[in-house]
Amino acid sequence: MRRCAVCGLSAVSLLLMASFIFGQGKRSQSDADISAIGHRDIARTPNSYTVEQEVELGNKLALTWDKQFRFISDPAITSYVQRVNAAIEQNSDKHLPVTIKLIDAEEVKAFALPGGHLYITRGLLLRLENEGQLASLLARGVARVALRSYTNIATIMDRSPSRRILPGPGVSATGSAQFQELDRDAELDADYFGVQYVYKSGYDPTCFTDFVQRIWGTNPIPKWFRDYPPLPKRLRALQKEIAGIMPTREGAITTTPEFQEFRVALMQ
Repeated sequence: MRRCAVCGLSAVSLLLMASFIFGQGKRSQSDADISAIGHRDIARTPNSYTVEQEVELGNKLALTWDKQFRFISDPAITSYVQRVNAAIEQNSDKHLPVTIKLIDAEEVKAFALPGGHLYITRGLLLRLENEGQLASLLARGVARVALRSYTNIATIMDRSPSRRILPGPGVSATGSAQFQELDRDAELDADYFGVQYVYKSGYDPTCFTDFVQRIWGTNPIPKWFRDYPPLPKRLRALQKEIAGIMPTREGAITTTPEFQEFRVALMQ
């Protein structure tokens, strides 16, 4: 062991698949405190939905999305991903259950629904080089759940004077521009909290920057990820965060023999 470490739904459904809405300028002291993970509430923005309502909404949307995909059922693959995800969840701020669904498709794609439903394609999993990068992928999803980003962004857009989103059927041009701005900021927050969960779980945080570089630094960028913030901006923010709040340590995990077995099973 080497150590050191999606289709034609309504605009409402697409909106709820967004990332988070925290701006980079709104970091609190606890946001940067690794020891506070699990004892802090990072979903502080206004939210018109209770946790129970968000879970109910996510379950309803998942029923629709699940009909469109074929899922991986091989326990050698699913159980391994669940084990890595469980480690991330135990070292996160999430207060909702997380359900991982692996889509048996070549396309490089990942998305989430309200209430903790995370979807990842086999094509994306095959892009990963080690367990630390898998943990990084999962950590971004868990961070979205912890931030309750889907219903938070829906709440902000619904209260916007330019366009009320819920329960309306569409998004105006002004609303769309606002959504895109919030969504880009949200992706930076996915990075910010996700890399903390990776570090707290015992992985080398540079696996996170490697993951971002590997997925968003490819040419051409997979179509599902083209609207994310510019790669240089993301990498600068991550490198600053790692240097500032994550002390270097020995024995951080990069990969395990189980990852190689998992990769072989995926290719087969």
